[in-house]
Amino acid sequence: MNNISRRKFIKVGAVGAAGALAATTGLNAMEAMDPRKKKKEPAPAPKPEKVKMAAVGIANRGRQIIQEFDATGLCEFVALCDVDPKSKESQMTIAEHPNAKLFTDFRKLFDEYGKEFDAVCIAIPDFAHFPVAMLALNQGKHVYVEKPMARTFYECQLMMDAARRHPELVTQVGNQGHSEANYWQFKTWYEAGIIKDVYRIDAHFNSWRRWYPYDPSITRYPEAEPVPEGMDWDTWLTTAAWHDYNGKYHPGNWRGWFDFGLGAIGDWAAHIIDTCHEFLQLGLPYEVDPVKITDGNDYFFPKETTLKFKFASRGSMPPVELTWYDGEKNFPPLPAGYGPTSNDAADVPATNMDGTFTPSSLSPGKVIYSKDLIFRGGSHGSTLQIIPKEKAEEMAPYLPEVPGTPSNHFANFLNACMGKEKTRSPFEVFGPMCQTFALGIIAVRTGRKITFDKVSNTILNDPFANSLLADRLPRKGWDEYYKM
Repeated sequence: MNNISRRKFIKVGAVGAAGALAATTGLNAMEAMDPRKKKKEPAPAPKPEKVKMAAVGIANRGRQIIQEFDATGLCEFVALCDVDPKSKESQMTIAEHPNAKLFTDFRKLFDEYGKEFDAVCIAIPDFAHFPVAMLALNQGKHVYVEKPMARTFYECQLMMDAARRHPELVTQVGNQGHSEANYWQFKTWYEAGIIKDVYRIDAHFNSWRRWYPYDPSITRYPEAEPVPEGMDWDTWLTTAAWHDYNGKYHPGNWRGWFDFGLGAIGDWAAHIIDTCHEFLQLGLPYEVDPVKITDGNDYFFPKETTLKFKFASRGSMPPVELTWYDGEKNFPPLPAGYGPTSNDAADVPATNMDGTFTPSSLSPGKVIYSKDLIFRGGSHGSTLQIIPKEKAEEMAPYLPEVPGTPSNHFANFLNACMGKEKTRSPFEVFGPMCQTFALGIIAVRTGRKITFDKVSNTILNDPFANSLLADRLPRKGWDEYYKM
């Protein structure tokens, strides 16, 4: 719908409808005066306008997102785009949307069909989020992008800057728990002073990941394999340096490689620390220490990582030390009274595209330490518990009522496109958290503690680490997205 906002479109439509009604008023009056004319029933009210959407990435997680959007009844998919349209899941999505126009290159989607849609949802590998989102914002489209938003600190910054330049456009990052019970409880408890004076957070994810079987002593990228028939591998790479196709990259395996993904922290911390980060106003850390790295190498993420992030005081709030643990056996210390550690299915919704999530003996989550209380929490939309049990029972009469959510994450985005709500995880909220992940990964890759200045956005103690804020140069022909 070009650059016309949804609100303007609805207003223009209303004016047109009013004109059409005026043109028929005379005819309706003549029919009413003629007894031979049978009185007509009033015309049914027009259905609410739907957001016209395009999807970039239609298999695996992309397919799940499309289904979630469809379930709201608030949108219509008019275009689908995927570099691998012959894959089984792509074919299923295409069959379910027979009227949607199909593309394999997102650039052609925008160039040839941009006038037909108002918003785009992006569910492709982490490193490729950036060019699609930048092009969408540049062409006046609302953007829903899967977490973790972008791969590098610099790309996150450019995306946030682009969103600020286009306040008429809506952005939302796909950490869906940010619209569920966890969000509303944390917000309510924080505003009521139940959560206050937090000084320490231990966050953890301890399940198997796809890259764990890879050999950490490798000295080169995987050998070339035949590209699947019908797949546009060159477009899959977007801004990344050239890599020959290999099944260890696609589908899904890309997450474990430094060149393509953000590892376990980018995948899961977005669902675990999101409310802590937003409501405690953590912003960016001033120090990141890679406390533990098991099987580190230059190509893919370690099998175990412990990262310690230090955040400065904010107003009356004390400094916070946030420690991230990943690895099947790399557990955080648990406080007395923690309770059962077995996996709770409610913590982890069925959104794992690759089926590789295997419950460990400790459910994904966090422990939040404050001056007076300790909280345990899970992942996604799961709510906090005060521990130990005796303290929770003592506090129960003083806990405020937590409101229900008016809309899930997908309906929230669509309602925001129509001017009815504000998104809960826009770039301005999610971006600094994603930049925090990027800083952590720089510490992992260098193996050294880094100190960061959030005023100048520079790493002060390590010039090489500082260069990794932007990382590599974009592939030839793809630099335009960094200039938008």
